[in-house]
Amino acid sequence: MKKILITGCSSGFGFQAAKYLAEKGHHVYATMRNTNSSNKEAAENLKKYAAEKNLKIEVIDLDVTSDESVKAAMTKIPTVDVLINNAGRGFGGPLEAFSSAECLAQLDLNIVGNIRMAKAVLPGMRANKSGLIIQLSSIAGRLAVPGFGIYHASKWAVEGLSESLRYELGPLGIDVAIVQPGPFETSFFPNIIPGHDDEVANAYPHVNGFSEGFGSNVHSAFADENAPTDPMIVVKTFEKLIDTPAGKRPLRNVAGLDFGVLAINEAMEPFRINVLESFQITDWDGVKA
Repeated sequence: MKKILITGCSSGFGFQAAKYLAEKGHHVYATMRNTNSSNKEAAENLKKYAAEKNLKIEVIDLDVTSDESVKAAMTKIPTVDVLINNAGRGFGGPLEAFSSAECLAQLDLNIVGNIRMAKAVLPGMRANKSGLIIQLSSIAGRLAVPGFGIYHASKWAVEGLSESLRYELGPLGIDVAIVQPGPFETSFFPNIIPGHDDEVANAYPHVNGFSEGFGSNVHSAFADENAPTDPMIVVKTFEKLIDTPAGKRPLRNVAGLDFGVLAINEAMEPFRINVLESFQITDWDGVKA
């Protein structure tokens, strides 16, 4: 049984992972913001589910964009074995339609939020000389399409941040692994945040047309029962990483429709290893078995 902290548990992968991993016998700290307002129903559903099935799920209010909120939440959470940095949203539309504040909000949520959470759990993990941080990236962290520039920027940053963090923490006994989901039938697409400037956005009909076509293709995939779009694919990827012995966890893990990202990962891996060899830090690439 492991103590697992999951961010962004109000819906999607986080909500399902909290239930599933608790069912597997783990003690889950399911965190989300606004547990007494906009996410009250989700929080109560998790509490009820845990009570009915006698599971260890503790629902805790935590906003990854607030230093104060993270600090307050961590007073209720002991040292954990696993952190799943799942919280995040996507901003979509032509780059010019977004204000600087909107760009910073995307980066604060998807990048700095990850950093806040890592800093919150790492003192305990370092003391124990063990731990696992699972970083939720995306196939959008390895490729790019029009209309998602700010979101791509955040997820490409998650990739670099996580890879560097893996090398920093490996010698300390702590693993870092990246999960790269493709499109899944969660609340992600309905909750994409557009830029504030509609007039500017309308100057990009080709981008808007691409986004509409992409959305239609994605929803067609959701309707195909043979397509790998069940969110449990991602949840079970989390489980596989948790259950894999330290020292044997791969850095990047694609889940679902990959749009060629698996091939990109495989093609880039020799170059990544060459960089480590050139700096003589291959032993830092994750925990050694």
